Amino acid sequence: MSAMAVKGWCPGAWRPMQSGDGLIVRIRPHGGRLSSAQALGLAELSERFGNGLIDLTSRANLQLRGISDGGHAPLLQGLAELDLLDADAAAESRRNIVVAPFSSEHDETRSIAWELELALSAFHLDLPGKFGFAVDCGRERALADVSADIRIERCAMGNFIVRADGAAMGRPVARTEAVATALALAEWFVASGGVRGGRGRMATHLGTGARLPTALAGSARPGPAMPRPRPGLFNGSALIGIAFGQLSAAALALLARRSTDLRITPWRMILAEGLQKEGLQEMPQIEGLVTAADDPRLSINACTGAPACPRAHADTRALATALAPHLGAGASLHVSGCAKGCAHPGISAITLVATDDGFDLIRNGSAGNKPLVHGLTRDQLLADPSMLAGVF
Repeated sequence: MSAMAVKGWCPGAWRPMQSGDGLIVRIRPHGGRLSSAQALGLAELSERFGNGLIDLTSRANLQLRGISDGGHAPLLQGLAELDLLDADAAAESRRNIVVAPFSSEHDETRSIAWELELALSAFHLDLPGKFGFAVDCGRERALADVSADIRIERCAMGNFIVRADGAAMGRPVARTEAVATALALAEWFVASGGVRGGRGRMATHLGTGARLPTALAGSARPGPAMPRPRPGLFNGSALIGIAFGQLSAAALALLARRSTDLRITPWRMILAEGLQKEGLQEMPQIEGLVTAADDPRLSINACTGAPACPRAHADTRALATALAPHLGAGASLHVSGCAKGCAHPGISAITLVATDDGFDLIRNGSAGNKPLVHGLTRDQLLADPSMLAGVF
């Protein structure tokens, strides 16, 4: 297996990442939302300067794929016109915020997220590229399983808390103190040695013995976590899955034309607001969109794979699509093009990792764990999916 380059940063708009199909340009929607006009504009930019494929990430961002070197500068101009471009790469990197998509005007999530964005734009510290914030102030936490280092939430009593990821409890704060406390926690993380070699995560820092100062620690337990949502209709909106987290620019444009706003979620789904037809709401039927709550593709993670990713050893999504009908109820499958496991760093019931010699099979683990079986071919897996006993 070839050596892997571990990057401590994520691509952005100012700082794209090279892949097998061109540059990857990541877009961070303000407040996790796109207006219909912004979504239509992104679809048009994706087709004009890229290959028309758009990824949804686990940080609720969008990635335009296949951007040419010559197309990057005019793409930035287009993003600026859509109000989707930060002042510079540093400001963009700091604005790493996941916003609960089910927020309302009454729970303060949107206003806190906006205030946090403004504060981070003037923040004086350089945080690690993967260091991020979650704003999750509903009665139930929507982002409990989403990667974030500093969380603004509500406790069981309904008051605001700021919590370091990895700490069971958070510090109670007034609404006006939430953002300032979150930034103070970020400053402590840096000052206490949380950043090493340009990398660092809060939970790891606390797990290796760092202790929060009294002024930032707390005894308030966060409120209950909601189950991970599935596609369906929700209070005048439609939650729509994106198969393996990738949709075409054409599909995004169709969805944008039928919606007022799109909220990008960290579960590779889009919450479309204002989907109406003759006064009755309906789930849209657009190619590449997952609208059934029991669609097996929702239980599969698959990275971009070959040939788009130069490190991938196989076409992961073609195999995942073929195996999807055989996935048992409640099972989870991760098909990874290499041992990095970019699409799903966590544990799956079954993980298939592509290598030079076929697929390695890992049970109840992640892509970097020791495999149970080596060298399975694609034809073997498709001819007899039951070989993955206990899952299919």
